[in-house]
This record gives sequence, structure tokens and C-alpha cells, in this order.
Amino acid sequence: MTYDVTSYLQSGENCIGVILGDGWYSGHIHSDPRMFYGDRPRLLAQMEIELEDGSKQVIVSDQTWRFTDKGPIRSSDLIQGEDYDARMEIPGWDQPGFDDLNWANVEVWTAPPGLQIVAKCVSPVRRIQELKPVVPAFNPPGKPNRWNFDLGQNMVGRVRLKLRNTRPGQLITIRHAEMLDQGKLYVESLRTARSTDYYTCRGSEEEIYEPHFTFHGFRYIEINGLKHAPEVPPADTVTGIVLHNDLESTGTFECSNPMINQLQSNIRWGQKGNFIEIPTDCPQRDERLGWTGDAQVFIRTASFNMNVAPFFTKWIQDIVDAQFESGGIPSTVPFCVSIPKEGGPAWSDAAIICPWTIWKCFGDTRILEKHYPMMVRFMDYLERISPGFIRLHEIPQFGGYGDWLNIDSPTPKDYIGTAFFAYDCQLMSQIASALGKSQDVSKYTRLGQQIKQAFRERFTSKGIIQTPSQTAYVLALHFDLLEEKDRPQAFESLVQDIESRNNHLSTGFVGTPYLNHVLTRFGRADLAFALLEQKTYPSWLYPITQGATTMWERWNAYTHEHGFGDASMNSYNHYAYGAVGDWMYAAVAGIDLGSGFCGFKRIDFRPHVGGHLTFARASLESPYGRIESAWEREKDKIKFDFRVPPNTRATIYLPDGSTHEVGSGKYEFVLFNN
Repeated sequence: MTYDVTSYLQSGENCIGVILGDGWYSGHIHSDPRMFYGDRPRLLAQMEIELEDGSKQVIVSDQTWRFTDKGPIRSSDLIQGEDYDARMEIPGWDQPGFDDLNWANVEVWTAPPGLQIVAKCVSPVRRIQELKPVVPAFNPPGKPNRWNFDLGQNMVGRVRLKLRNTRPGQLITIRHAEMLDQGKLYVESLRTARSTDYYTCRGSEEEIYEPHFTFHGFRYIEINGLKHAPEVPPADTVTGIVLHNDLESTGTFECSNPMINQLQSNIRWGQKGNFIEIPTDCPQRDERLGWTGDAQVFIRTASFNMNVAPFFTKWIQDIVDAQFESGGIPSTVPFCVSIPKEGGPAWSDAAIICPWTIWKCFGDTRILEKHYPMMVRFMDYLERISPGFIRLHEIPQFGGYGDWLNIDSPTPKDYIGTAFFAYDCQLMSQIASALGKSQDVSKYTRLGQQIKQAFRERFTSKGIIQTPSQTAYVLALHFDLLEEKDRPQAFESLVQDIESRNNHLSTGFVGTPYLNHVLTRFGRADLAFALLEQKTYPSWLYPITQGATTMWERWNAYTHEHGFGDASMNSYNHYAYGAVGDWMYAAVAGIDLGSGFCGFKRIDFRPHVGGHLTFARASLESPYGRIESAWEREKDKIKFDFRVPPNTRATIYLPDGSTHEVGSGKYEFVLFNN
């Protein structure tokens, strides 16, 4: 990380001051003990000063530097929280002339073999936004000396605390939670995460505190020790500081249904809260890991919402670093010792799907060139563990997570594994073609055909899929695993299953991203709209009827009838089911990549007018400029508007079956109702 510090330098003496926190490196990770990656924070710093005469002065961190562990941050951990004692603050510690006689000499380490020092390729985590309480502070039941604050939005970051007329040694406790249970913080789902900050006051008319090396997932804040009772604390006592990587916002989606607009907001907030250095699964409990399955199902939606190319460029390098010698990919990246197994179907396949998606969306082949060896090693691994081209044939070890959190409709793991093996081959053929590797194009095309044939022989009988789950039908259709003549029967079975559930889905993490795409592709966009607009459980909108402001991990994370779901695995900020956002952009509003092209050099506009919507519109800041697509129903007509950026072309597919090839510019079409 490089900083321009010119403006901070002054004539005469200068001082460099650094505060080190445990962070990911030596703090708590999942259920592991502390210090998995390293035993303590370490610093490598270098300042380069160019003088007016052209000479350069270089100052590096070495044995002459001094340190102390007696400062006010007594502990600070990403998961557990921070303990700060303002009475131990050291005035002037980072200023010239400070007396560090009582400080100790630093210990100097040599770099481990093979360590590469590289520039950070993604913008840093910053304070992006501030949230204020939406209602006056209130007491939790039976706790008259404690005060709850509601920020109105489930967020990720920390609290800035403003205190008045404190006394020395007064202890303030700050607890965080995503939900309330009968007026009290619901913390059971945090598991072993303390998620609590402690502030010991110095004693003054006003004190302001914001933690340094921690973040939490929360909407509700409980403060103990304010001494305000019975007076309600001022609204400015707490401010929510939203943290995430400072990624450019690129996409917008809006329609006539306020609940679907809230869904889009929930998807975006889920992305913000889980894009803090790595794509985490959840930001609040004792986990916060880069789960590969979650990332790969959401990456296409993420690419609409924000410019995530640098973010995933960094994380895909993490995949390379975490790859096993066997070629397998772990469940979480960076690797976490308490989850040592290979990720399994739809999780480890992130090694292929994520680089391919970033290339398709942003058009830069360098990510493929750099990581092609990693992808080839992974494909070779899949071949070795797939006798007869059936992935996980015997499932001798860990078979993966299946269709995670489906609704009583499991799909066999070897079915999912073989389907994704075939899909990987499709993508690898495209990747090899983009890199000019013609022999590999033939290799992966042939391998894909062999896998598809093995899939049909094992999982179908006379062309009929023998696994009656929505996800089984969706994977077979979306990945083109069936003979063309057998697809109508599979699709009809999918439709019948959905309709038998009164237009409800039953898919988990694996099938949900593709469900509405399949329905739309095979002519039942009306049913896809019915699923999108469904408000009863299980559905995308049901959590919104229960007050959700982010995506939930489980369809039944909370239900009105049964209350909270399984606390041992229950997150209220988990973006995986937000993968439907891709379909909202591409099918509802109608902005999609042109077939066979990358980076929106060619655009397909294919808007679908459906459901009870009266309008939908979306925009995307693509590598070539702004793309827009909108439609609106009026009494006897439907008006369509499109914007094509410079140096691109687009194909417009209208609901009346007409197509229009256009260049850059703005276009309007009107269809009249019969």
C-alpha cells in the first residue's frame, strides 16, 4: 500500500507513527485459535523522500525503531471487538520530540522464503457512509440502565460513540446485533463472536470514540454505562460508520414494485457488508470467511452493482495461493485451517467460474493468462477424482455441501458435481479459445461431451431425469446436459414442481442463481416473475415482509410462524440468494452481454415485460460507457428506451419478436397492445 505523505512533512524533525492491529493476520479466524497466519502483527515500512536537489532519502523500518504495548488499545480483534482505555492515551506519541526512552527496541525478522511484495490492486476499505438512529433510544425489557439504538439498516462497520460529562474510569459497553428478539438483542446466531466493544472514559465534558481494528455486522446497538437513565440519550450518541472496499458503483435497477426495489437495496447492502478485503459469506458471527461457493454464485450480480474487477483480481490470486498440491480448491479462500477439505461441487468450481466471469464482464484477458495454469491444475484434479467422468463417483471423502439450504428438496452431490464438471469444460473451452490455445479448446470440448454422455447414462432413464428436484432440472437445462429432444420434458417437470408448491421455489445456493434464467429461456418468464413477486415463504420477498434490509442466509432465517431459524447457522447478511439480481438486470430490465463478446463490446437488450410491473429500468457503467434500458406500460402501449455507449453495438430483442441491430446512441420503440 502506497501513500503520498508529502503534505505531512515539515522542515526540521519529522516522526513516523504506526499503530498495529491483529487483523486477519494474527486475530481470530472462524473457530481457529488466534495467530493462524502469524503470531503477532508485523510492520514493513519504507519512506522515499525526493529532495529539491534531485537526491533521494530513504527511511526504512529497522532495529532503530521503538515500540510500546502500553497504549489505550488493550485488545482489538475483527470478531471479538475492541477494548479501549482512554486513560492510557499517550499524548504526542506520533510527534517529533516525543520521549520514547521507556519504549522498547523492536525485534527484526527476516522475510520468509518466497514472500512476494506486491502492490495492492484494489481500493482500500474506507468509511463510506454514516447512519443515524431512525427512532429515539429505548430500553430493552428489564434493562432500565441500558439503551438500544436502531439504525434502520443492517450494516457492516462500527459505531462512533459521542459521550458527555463522563467520569474517569466509567466503562461503556457497546454490543451489536442484526435482529431484536422481543426487544432484546438477538445474539445467539453470533455463536462465539463477542462482537462487543469496551470503552473506558478518560473523564471530560465530551469524548468521541470509534474502534480501530474491528468491524461488526449489525442494525441494533445496545449501550450500557451511559448513566443517562431515566433521560433518553441524545440521538447523536451513536453513529453507524459503514465500512467496505471503496468500489465504484456501476449499476442501478428500479421498477414499479417497492418491495422489489427493497430487494435490490438488500442485495447491494449485502454486497457492501461482505466486500471487506475478501468476499466473505457473512460479517457478524465467528466466521467471515471467503467461501468459494458464495462468491461464485454471486459474482455476476456483483459485477452489475459495482466495478469488482480489481476486488476479484486480488481474490483470484488468493485462490492460486490456496490451491492444494493435488489441484483441488479449498472451501474457503484464503485457506482456513479449521475447514481443511476441498470445497466440492459449486464451491471449488469458483476457480473456473470467477475468472471467466470477470473476463466476460470486463473484457481483460490478463486475468485468464495469469491464472490459466491454476485452472488447468484444477481441471486435471477433477479428471482424476471422476472415474467414468462422474465427479465424486464413490464420494470417498468429502462430497461437498450439496444444494446448500434447499427447502426439503436435496439433489445428490455426485449429480451436482458432474453437472459442474461439464460446465467447467464449457467455460474452459471459451477461455482456451480467448487465449489462442486451440488444442485445449478441442481437449475441453471433447471432455465436456464425454461428461455429458456419462451424466445422461447415470442420472437419466430414457431421457427423463431421475432426481425430482428443482435444482436437478435447473442444472441439467442451464448447462445443456440433456439431448435437445429431452429438454421439454425436463422443463415441464420443473414447471410442475414449482406450480405444485403454489409458485414457490425450493432451490438452495446451487440452483437458485439459475432458476429464473431457465424459466425465461424456455418460455415461462411469467412464472419467473411470479417467483420474483411471491411474498409468502419461501421467496425473495418474504424476508422483506419481516423487515429485512439485507439478504438472509436461509429462506427460513426467520418466519412469522416459527420465529428464528437454527441459531448455529443463521446469518441475516449473506448475499448468496441475492444472485437473482443478475436476472433482474439481464431479463427484467434487459441489459446483458452480447453472445460471444466480452466487456459489453456487444450488448443484448432483451427486456421482459411481465408480472404486475408497470415499469422497469436499469443502467450500467460498462468499460465502454453508460448503458441504459427501460420500459414502461401505459394504457395501450409499451415504450422502450435504450442507450448504447460509443464504440459498441447492440441487438435489441422486443417482446413482439422483432430484432434491431444498432450502433451507439439513444433509441426509443413503442409497441401497441392488441
